Amino acid sequence: MSDLRERALELDSADQLAGVRGAFVLDTVSDHAADAAGVYLDGNSLGALPANVPGRVEDVVRRQWGELRIRSWTESGWWTAPERIGDLIAPLVGAAAGQIVVGDSTSVNVFKALVGAVRLAGAGRDEILVDAATFPTDGYIAASAARMTGCEVRAVQPGEVPDALNSRTAAVLLNHVDYRSGRLHDLPGLTAAVRAAGAVSVWDLCHSAGALPVGLDAHGVDLAVGCTYKFLNGGPGSPAYLYVAERHQAAFDSPLPGWNSHAEPFGMRPEYEAADGAVRGRVGTPDILSMLALEAALEVWQRPDVSVGGVRAKSLALTDFFLECVAAYVPEGRVEVVTPLAHAERGSQIALRCADAGEVMGRLIAAGVVGDFRAPDVLRFGFTPLYLGFADVERAARVLAEILR
Repeated sequence: MSDLRERALELDSADQLAGVRGAFVLDTVSDHAADAAGVYLDGNSLGALPANVPGRVEDVVRRQWGELRIRSWTESGWWTAPERIGDLIAPLVGAAAGQIVVGDSTSVNVFKALVGAVRLAGAGRDEILVDAATFPTDGYIAASAARMTGCEVRAVQPGEVPDALNSRTAAVLLNHVDYRSGRLHDLPGLTAAVRAAGAVSVWDLCHSAGALPVGLDAHGVDLAVGCTYKFLNGGPGSPAYLYVAERHQAAFDSPLPGWNSHAEPFGMRPEYEAADGAVRGRVGTPDILSMLALEAALEVWQRPDVSVGGVRAKSLALTDFFLECVAAYVPEGRVEVVTPLAHAERGSQIALRCADAGEVMGRLIAAGVVGDFRAPDVLRFGFTPLYLGFADVERAARVLAEILR
């Protein structure tokens, strides 16, 4: 056991991202926690607070809103925030500028993207394929979008998509990383298969953006959506984003046209005319407070020592080390690893199956190790390389083992 602790310290000393941790505020231990040193492993649900965000939000509230008031729409850049912040997210998901707009929730953007995808696919295509293991809301929205567009929904496992595609398929909604198991799906291969079948791809990036390379432009993705409060650390309920590939923007027909996406938003014309570019993904007035908190949170990605490739490398190293520690510490047969071991199939989380997972997670949190539980039997641990170290990982596995004994 001491050997793993010593290795953790050595790995932390060699970590290229070690200096980034100070950019975050981490206070994860409750007052009644048994372990004086807390470990936060739930950044795949809600990322930690970036240290610069409170001051930025105070400025937005006190000066921009409190003093400038309505002038801030122009003088403080409020009006252009959805596209400006979209351009900050773009390089993190492998997209050129001008293709991402920030705003609304992930659910709303899934709806916009999926209906827009069916309309892009054109007449004669009346089927939507959906990831059978998707986050439930994506499935609910797919069913609603199908009713609205006269389509049928068919749930398939991502690996079965190439064989399931046919001349009726209009759109395919897939998760880049499975929210429950942490499995990373083959975005390049599946996107190519969808494109070859004449259908439109829609990718949910909630569990991959900010944790690993995505390559939207390079792999020919048509549409994508994602949240910003997980690995992008935008804060609870921070706005989501919509990616529309440049080649589709002129034909993208959003099912939620609003005054913010109008070609003349202040013309107040009764007839709708969509704006050019990513702007047509907007709907109504942006949530400025959350949006500008997100903008501040994204500044960490401007540091010269932070890159998506570096974050991915550390993520794999952290998850490898956690699995090694679990194998060494946890009693044999007590847990089952659900997440794939192969790097090419692993996101930035580890899921362990455990019969009494709900009770175990409750005890872990009480001991200062914060992960989460997914019914009926999954312990889920998210690894956020910007603020986690190897000593954190070793400590979490050690506490888990003590509880499981």
